[in-house]
Amino acid sequence: MGKFIFIDVDGTLVDYENNLPDSAVEAIRLARKNSHKVYICTGRSRAEVYQSIWDIGLDGMIGGNGAYVEDNGKVVCHQLITAEQCKNIVDWLHNRNLEFYLESNNGLFASEHFETVAEPVIRKYAAYKGKEDADKVTVRTIFPDMIFNGNLYRDDLNKISFILNTYDDYLAAKEAFPDLKVGTWGGKGDTALFGDFGVKNLSKSRGIEILLKYLNADKADTIAFGDSKWDIDMFKYCAISVCVGDGGDDAKAAATFVTDAVMDNGIFNAFKKLNLI
Repeated sequence: MGKFIFIDVDGTLVDYENNLPDSAVEAIRLARKNSHKVYICTGRSRAEVYQSIWDIGLDGMIGGNGAYVEDNGKVVCHQLITAEQCKNIVDWLHNRNLEFYLESNNGLFASEHFETVAEPVIRKYAAYKGKEDADKVTVRTIFPDMIFNGNLYRDDLNKISFILNTYDDYLAAKEAFPDLKVGTWGGKGDTALFGDFGVKNLSKSRGIEILLKYLNADKADTIAFGDSKWDIDMFKYCAISVCVGDGGDDAKAAATFVTDAVMDNGIFNAFKKLNLI
């Protein structure tokens, strides 16, 4: 019986400069030849999964932190922020003078001043992640296909991310939208850089659960790979969990074991250790 392998993208499959190790590509291809199934399980929406990742050879994806589930090109589940919720969020963000971007399988749609306001924020985020030349990062290098001047009232959204001017913006969002899942990313606690809105009660582990039910597969055959606190819920759900060596301390503590860093063949070495290849 083959295993079902779920791999986070940012900081796990690729590093925070979007470098994809050849060894990870080799490991995934060999594992699939050995009858294991490999899915990416990511906060990214489908529009952010570029062709270089699909070219590895994958069995599908869980995107938007569980909002979207795909198996071999078939959409298994897609739970969206409603058009009414989107309008209410966009109006609230505008009224609070917060810049944001809308995350859809059809693209990323930036608010009016996002490109300018976000530049120092994403540079700080890149520096947190150890990116060289973080001070040269731009919105367009991090989000090469981001759409500017697009329609901001939409019915196709998985998530909405917004820049936090202060941590109080997150607390206010959580209070204003109890019907949605409101979180933060880009740092711990009140050092977080972004807030985000998603569909209530969705998570990476919920996406995996939906996929396993569709495949009539057993949770005992699951393996999760990740690097951050956003991966802990799937670590707890899956039978085996692996944190890459350059991951966060919380994720390392929650994992079954810690492998090497992303660019030090972490995925390949873990696949070997688990006898997947």
